[in-house]
Amino acid sequence: MRIRIIAIGQKMPAWVSTAYDDYAKRINGDMQLQMLELPMQKRGKNSNAAQLTEKEGKTILDVLKPGERVVALDVLGKDLTTQKLASKLKDWQMDGRNVAIIIGGPDGLSPAVLQRADDKISLSKLTLPHPLVRVLLSEQLYRAWSINHGHPYHR
Repeated sequence: MRIRIIAIGQKMPAWVSTAYDDYAKRINGDMQLQMLELPMQKRGKNSNAAQLTEKEGKTILDVLKPGERVVALDVLGKDLTTQKLASKLKDWQMDGRNVAIIIGGPDGLSPAVLQRADDKISLSKLTLPHPLVRVLLSEQLYRAWSINHGHPYHR
């Protein structure tokens, strides 16, 4: 199974790429982790957040592949423990589809992306910086994968 993290925003600090790459490399065999960065719309003091989010949403929808399971990261999504995420990974693998996990821009995800999502999950009720979300998500996916494979990482 391939999991694509589709994220709004490019040019992340080096520590983000280093951490993401480390976790992505640790996952092997039956699961691959990939990152697709999409451009964020320029924001200014007179910007219309809803219009910018809609444009970013269209960009996201345009890169989704037919048949892909879409998982939106959303503050109103389901709270998961790491064990529940591991269980979801098993379910997704049994489903047989590749997965796209969506990280929105600073104003969140458009209604169209949320409507397209097969699942909505929340990493935290806290507001997290987008670079940190990428690292946290990749680490948790690795941790869930390690649980499913009996790897000692998760203790």
